Amino acid sequence: MELSWTFLAIAGPAVVFAGISKGGFGSGAAFAAASILALVIEPGQALGIMLPLLMLIDALTLRPYWRQWDWAAARVMIAAGLPGVALGAVFYQWASADAIRLVIGGMSLLYVASQLKRIIAPEPPERRKLPLWVGALAGCVTGFTSFVSHAGGPPAAVYLLSLGLSKTAYQASSVLIFWAINIFKFVPYAFLGIFTLDTAKANVVLAPFAVLGTFLGVWLHRKIPERAFFLVAFSLLTVTGGKLIWDALT
Repeated sequence: MELSWTFLAIAGPAVVFAGISKGGFGSGAAFAAASILALVIEPGQALGIMLPLLMLIDALTLRPYWRQWDWAAARVMIAAGLPGVALGAVFYQWASADAIRLVIGGMSLLYVASQLKRIIAPEPPERRKLPLWVGALAGCVTGFTSFVSHAGGPPAAVYLLSLGLSKTAYQASSVLIFWAINIFKFVPYAFLGIFTLDTAKANVVLAPFAVLGTFLGVWLHRKIPERAFFLVAFSLLTVTGGKLIWDALT
């Protein structure tokens, strides 16, 4: 892998986008950065480059959203995310990435379609309580898909949006969940040889882009009204769901 100007021109904006998504609008679209990097380098290298950058973004976003999360929802997903990560580590070399993309993309679009009335209606979100098993299933799927392709954002977004959280509770919960899940992923990634000297060099070069995107995301989160925020969140879920399906089919 060569850290050329072409690589930087593609990877830099992709990492900024990941920072904006994770810093202000949940993690639904952050996975796209790894997909964009995979256009110019090997997919395994893209995963290895992105995980430390995602962990940096997680660390930077914890403080702005500290204790503003929905702890009941976050702890269920974190607890279930650990076995999901373990399954991802076991099946990493055999799991069909395209099948996973197709399922998650289809689920994301179906959820958005089911929520069209809520998206269009001006009423604020209504707080809901879902059965414990729903959160556990969402957490397990999030951990698994996050491990194999950094695509845990869409299933997490579907669950958190279903709860009718405020924009900041939704964002803070997403930050906490992926802070934990990305830590879970680090050791298995290292044992699988996903991290290399080349990925470490790329991390050093791309870290400033991650920091810039994160602070832009936090700033935008505070500036955008709640209704506009959820319109953006649902739009990102639609775009990422469509992108996952397109990648799977092509």
